Amino acid sequence: MPTTTWQVLLLLAGGALAAWLVGIALGALVGRLARRSPALTELSRRGRTPLRLLLVVAAVTVLLDAAPAVGDWRDPVVRTLGLALIATVGWLMAVAVFVAFDLVLRRYDVDVVDNRHARRVRTQVSLLRRLSVVLIGVLAAAAMLLTFPSARAAGASILASAGVISIVAGLAAQTSLANVFAGLQLAFTDAIRVDDVVVVEEEWGRIEEITLTYVVVHIWDDRRMVLPSTYFTTTPFENWTRTGSAVLGAVEIDVDWAVPFEEMRGELARLLDGNPLWDERVGVLQVTDAVGSVVRVRALVSAKDAGTLFDLRCHVREGLVVWLQRDHGYGLPRVRFENNAPAAGAPPAQPVAPPSDGEGSALFTGGGDARERQRAFSGPADDERAGRLPEAAAAR
Repeated sequence: MPTTTWQVLLLLAGGALAAWLVGIALGALVGRLARRSPALTELSRRGRTPLRLLLVVAAVTVLLDAAPAVGDWRDPVVRTLGLALIATVGWLMAVAVFVAFDLVLRRYDVDVVDNRHARRVRTQVSLLRRLSVVLIGVLAAAAMLLTFPSARAAGASILASAGVISIVAGLAAQTSLANVFAGLQLAFTDAIRVDDVVVVEEEWGRIEEITLTYVVVHIWDDRRMVLPSTYFTTTPFENWTRTGSAVLGAVEIDVDWAVPFEEMRGELARLLDGNPLWDERVGVLQVTDAVGSVVRVRALVSAKDAGTLFDLRCHVREGLVVWLQRDHGYGLPRVRFENNAPAAGAPPAQPVAPPSDGEGSALFTGGGDARERQRAFSGPADDERAGRLPEAAAAR
């Protein structure tokens, strides 16, 4: 190897070392300035390595270009360094994108009671971050290819036949493209958000991750269901936290005809009173069916979210069953035959009281909350409509 080549190599090594030291100095300077700025701190931490690498590659490239002819190996090395320079710039841009989106995510905390807006923003930001990184990678790869003369020459012919290529690519990847557009639609139409509670394929779970092509649902028993994005744009599903996390739930029990329903309502009220799982919105016991040998009773309760509601339903169901077993064993379901004798242990026949109009027996009539639910589902009540008729006539 000629002496000139050794001199060039030593010069390149010295330049690379000097550039690396400059990168360390810049990192220390930014670290000092970033003590009061979370953005600069995060950018300094993540961009330390790519910045030093960029300075080293740039310094070696400049020195090698300015060096005299040292052999046939210089041109391939310069070409390789140019590709490395483009890749390092793309790396730095990706780091900047991650830091910017992370700063946005920190402003929206999901560990609050009403976090619908925060979850929507986090869903959109996560998808935009992935899309931005993919776009940077594509642009960097395109810039690297354009450094080759043959690739630039092929670019003209590729653009000339872009119509045919787009048609072929669209037909070949129509499913993938449909999922990509469906993922963008989900992010910006607010149909689902990260941490939403949904029921899909008869499974209950939370939205754990939304990408451009698929959605991950965390099932209640710690399984993960991975569904294509198009599933949520073409198939009906239940979203329990679309407008709020508070939900209603029903506990249904089949009992005998002899069960005293007023006492059962009192037991439901006792189970709910002071229970931290209950949000005090709805606590109703109704007879929803009476066919054959059993009477179906439904206890409707409410809780702040779906997980709490599940525990509350289990608590109410167990409490009502224990109450039946302890105080009204004759009220357990039984198959009836024609017999004039009363059941063993049954109380003497009493006059049948009219249905109760108490607060715990009606869902859409009675109190103020019940009337609000009625308006939401069926409009104003009949007595409200009747009260408005004289006012309308007087207005005319």
